[in-house]
Amino acid sequence: MTNDDGIDAPGIMHLAEAVAPLGEVTVIAPASEYSGAGAAIGAIWESHPTVTRRPDFPVGGIVEAWAIDGPPALCTFYARLGAFGAPFDLVVSGINPGANVGRSVYHSGTVGACLTGRNGGWSGVAISQQSTWATEGQAYQDAISQQKWPTAAAVAAHFVEGMLTDLPSEPVVANVNVPNVELDELQGWSITEVGHQPPRSMTKAQLVERDGEPGVFDFDIRSGDLVDLPVDTDGGAVEAGIVSVSYLSRFVHEPRTDMGSAEASLASMFT
Repeated sequence: MTNDDGIDAPGIMHLAEAVAPLGEVTVIAPASEYSGAGAAIGAIWESHPTVTRRPDFPVGGIVEAWAIDGPPALCTFYARLGAFGAPFDLVVSGINPGANVGRSVYHSGTVGACLTGRNGGWSGVAISQQSTWATEGQAYQDAISQQKWPTAAAVAAHFVEGMLTDLPSEPVVANVNVPNVELDELQGWSITEVGHQPPRSMTKAQLVERDGEPGVFDFDIRSGDLVDLPVDTDGGAVEAGIVSVSYLSRFVHEPRTDMGSAEASLASMFT
């Protein structure tokens, strides 16, 4: 398990509690915030990131917890190389506060960790949750307190349990985005296409010079209005209160005669 908000973020705590009963879980997460890092691993040949064992990780049932001074993809990269023991069966990343839909998928550290795992032959599940103030997949800090973490955690538990029941023969990445509502307010789930844009995009960035600091500038970033997206896209589904499942591999394009175990487990929430 990893994330891009740091090992002490609330999202990973809720996710750990949800999936700990499903198997042997090792947490390997960034020591600090790495949102927007994508699948970057950094210049590991020139620098040596610090790795710290975290026996104080406050969730029971976790085999081990480690904090790495680097992005989430680096956590998965080291795990693939065997730094943390025998090969893992699945990478689970999240819960990210802010939907990772549309083009934000390219920049998401939550998703990037799973893509890095797929390169090594492991399937992955990236869990993100809609946030009221999310832009390009990121959430403002003042929105954290409004997250309905238990909803995303329950969805994650069902999906991960199903995935573990019958792991795909070819590694896939499932990008799961959950509406920020109470569990009984979810409107169902759907396999969706990755859209071309998130519900709200950054539209302009300009430099603003700091008072009293000549030559030093801050970015002033402006966001556009909310956009109505087709419900068959990841962003549109989430805006409609529907759990979105997008497969970031050719798995989703293969002929399918029935639901896989992960989808069947998720569907059981609504029957």
